[in-house]
Amino acid sequence: MKAAVVTEFGKDLVVKDVEIPTPGKGQALVKLITSGVCHTDLHAATGDWPVKPSPPFIPGHEGVGEVVALGEHAEGLKIGDLVGSAWLWSACGDCRFCRTSWETLCENQVNGGYSVDGSFGQYMLVDARFAVKIPEGSDPVEISPILCAGVTVYKGLKMTEARPGQWCVISGIGGLGHIAVQYAKAMGMRVIAVDVAHDKLTLAKKHGAEIVINAMNEDPAAAVQKATGGGASGVLVTAVHPSAFGQAIGMARRGGTIVFNGLPPGEFPASIFELVLKGLTVRGSIVGTRQDMAESMEFYSRGVIKPTVSTRRLDEINTVFDEMKHGKIDGRVVIKY
Repeated sequence: MKAAVVTEFGKDLVVKDVEIPTPGKGQALVKLITSGVCHTDLHAATGDWPVKPSPPFIPGHEGVGEVVALGEHAEGLKIGDLVGSAWLWSACGDCRFCRTSWETLCENQVNGGYSVDGSFGQYMLVDARFAVKIPEGSDPVEISPILCAGVTVYKGLKMTEARPGQWCVISGIGGLGHIAVQYAKAMGMRVIAVDVAHDKLTLAKKHGAEIVINAMNEDPAAAVQKATGGGASGVLVTAVHPSAFGQAIGMARRGGTIVFNGLPPGEFPASIFELVLKGLTVRGSIVGTRQDMAESMEFYSRGVIKPTVSTRRLDEINTVFDEMKHGKIDGRVVIKY
């Protein structure tokens, strides 16, 4: 099969022939139809996170395809099923986190396209327990980003505890952020979008943001405070620039909650005085559980979430990564096989 392989950190991926994997116990072999390209895949390829994958490996964790072979005890799946992969490729199921519905914190989890080969190839393996059942009638191109970007921002918005009718800021309108705007609106929140690019803010407006703020032209904290009369109840940061994380404190109302989805390198520039004085809660949120995935898929099935996508070929992956580095992608790029 053809696959895009990370052979060395920081180098172009090599598109080459590799062996089609054989499903083991509890696994299924999936023939890919599409795969979204996530910023995490770029981090994997550059190896710039503290916990690094081990080259050679195949990135990708937004794959959609058809089950073509089953390993022993691959329960719940059958040949012909349309399924998706996820960042949470599997978890142990037995630790305190798995037992208390926090499987995303499992210390023995396996991550798609990071610690196990992912969806940047014509075939992939999935763990039958964690494979995502794709709803009937779904567009394989459109639904692909829901497998990571969608479930990640959906869970992040839940973690803000913002309620219907309250203001929520989405900071960073990229692959995650443009979907977050849609989920926030569908969940009944009033949405403010913050970015540094006019085209990204235009996209946010298209997807339902009431207010858009260009952080290059004005102080986003002051603008949010003025527009809302005291700040937003929830702030979800999907941006990949460290400055956005510090700005989040100023955009939150007293007693508000800030949730971080983005994972840029660097430290969080926090004012301890302001955090304490305003009684703020700051949380990290990493993807979502299988239940979060099912809920995020249901929003898509009802037609209230529609990712902005463009399709590319697998052999264009290095060009896609370059465009991603320079902020030239509107919404999400999806590889179509």
